[in-house]
Amino acid sequence: MGQTQSTEQTARDTTPENLSRELAQKFAEKCFTPLELTHFKDNFRTLADTRDGIQYWKEETLCRFLSVPDVLGVGPVIYQMATYLGAFPFPSLAPAILTREAMVKSVVMMTERSLAVFDRQMGPGYEKTEPMSPVSPTDKNAPDRAAFIPPVQQHATGFSVDAPGLDDEDEDDDELALAALDSLDVIDIYKVDRGSEFRTQQAQIPVDNWRQLLLLLLIIAPLGAQEPLSTLAERVTKPRLESLRRVANNILWAFAPEHNPGIDYKSFIAIIDTSLPYLFEGLSPLFEHFLFSKNLDLNRHKSPSSTPQLPSPQPATLFTPLEPLLPSESEILTLSLLSQLSFFLKPTDLFRRLRLLYSGANAGFSINSISQKVLNWRAPSILLVSGTRLPTKSHSSRQQAFLDTLPPTKFPPGTKGDTTDDRLIFGLYLNVPWKQTHKEALGDPQTLLFQLEPVHEVFPASSLNRDYVTFSKAGVGAGLPPLKKNIVSTSSANSHVSLGPVSLFLDENLEFGAFTHEVGGGGAFATSKTRRTDWQEVFEIDAVEIWGCGGDEEAERQREAWKWEEREAAARRGVSLGRDKEADYALLEMAGLVGGHGNSGGSMG
Repeated sequence: MGQTQSTEQTARDTTPENLSRELAQKFAEKCFTPLELTHFKDNFRTLADTRDGIQYWKEETLCRFLSVPDVLGVGPVIYQMATYLGAFPFPSLAPAILTREAMVKSVVMMTERSLAVFDRQMGPGYEKTEPMSPVSPTDKNAPDRAAFIPPVQQHATGFSVDAPGLDDEDEDDDELALAALDSLDVIDIYKVDRGSEFRTQQAQIPVDNWRQLLLLLLIIAPLGAQEPLSTLAERVTKPRLESLRRVANNILWAFAPEHNPGIDYKSFIAIIDTSLPYLFEGLSPLFEHFLFSKNLDLNRHKSPSSTPQLPSPQPATLFTPLEPLLPSESEILTLSLLSQLSFFLKPTDLFRRLRLLYSGANAGFSINSISQKVLNWRAPSILLVSGTRLPTKSHSSRQQAFLDTLPPTKFPPGTKGDTTDDRLIFGLYLNVPWKQTHKEALGDPQTLLFQLEPVHEVFPASSLNRDYVTFSKAGVGAGLPPLKKNIVSTSSANSHVSLGPVSLFLDENLEFGAFTHEVGGGGAFATSKTRRTDWQEVFEIDAVEIWGCGGDEEAERQREAWKWEEREAAARRGVSLGRDKEADYALLEMAGLVGGHGNSGGSMG
């Protein structure tokens, strides 16, 4: 039987070029509906250039079709990604000419539709595929495809790849490429192409390319189905771009660019899996535009004399959502930071779903204020804290008093990144409702501890230690055992906060905080993927916010709980609300029985 299969493959044209076309055909049949394929063909044919009888797309055509803003400078990177995806599953064919077959594969991979073909071939641990990295390795034996790219489209600079690394250890096989060849019954061909000079595991992404792509990914993170990129035009204004660049640099520093001229494959995969699992989600709705043609009317015959035109940007008002992405930007949470959060928290739980439950600037910096605002929220929530790194010397009396509550063993500060200031942002995602913790910590394995600035990194929960989150009058903690009021309020030599190996601690007045990272691990949260040293950030708190992840239903339940508590508080005190309920309510609020009255704490300068 094996001999018969071998004979069939011998008679069959199994060159990489022919198998690549066969895979494109299978993608077109299995991954698109007939109507989608009709729209795709119309879009491609209408805008394609022709040379030597071959129809193909130029970089300008692709970028104009997707409405990629020129100001980002990311057009060449997007085009390069498409040319490499068009060569899938044979890296030796990259960069591919963007013919219709190559574009089919690019769209299928970008929109994550390949599972329709690969589902049976993928291993049990496979979840999803990330688009191929925007690298441009050199291949001396690659065919000359420059003839199909006009001179203005050639980029001699900006796509160079650093020399291959010296790591000779064996890497795991590319499961997705194996699944593609298995679907064509030519799995043995992989052994031939694997011997080419191109080695994905040795390639590096140029830092500038990655920074430009990150800017685009931040902008398109909230993009909806069939929503053109032009609807997000306000996000590329000069003030917005400055904010986006700062966030992009914070993410870039997750890959430790200070130690490497480029981003290597192993670091890329490790960091994407842990800290940026939803990074490429916005590419799917962006490339879905290939499956809808504005020019195609199935009820009308198209005039043969019509001239192909690049689509003009549509008015943003036609596609503006009914609700804003965020009710309003706050002291910490901006639209740029919201996109950053959506790279590791489900975007569907964030965009148009967040509600500000607590803000220290509005309700006061105290544990009591947090309790009143968040304890009745029954859905997941996000705590954000921003602050300024304390100086290593010359501490004020208040700063020294806080430092005395920490263990005597001190670590140096963490990476400063590209920032010129000492601003820090840390956060906590809590999948369960808040409650006072006296004996047991709260949280579950879905709890996340993270840093957003100056370095982006997520520290997932561990299954070995369940001291995820503590919340009491002694302060707020993540990764440390339940806090006791007497420990942090005394200054004796034996009274120190017990900090976990990876932990965040905010004091009882929400005035100071400390984030600790010890490489030894063993705590409630995993250690860093790239920063293999002990470090600690001690900071003075500037702002604290807690955002609820939920919609109208969760908000209504919280309002009902608040109303019940107010009635109970009035009943316990023997207060009868008269006709002037607003005046009576104000009296109760001043008495500290209801409403937000925790305005103590915080830095007083």
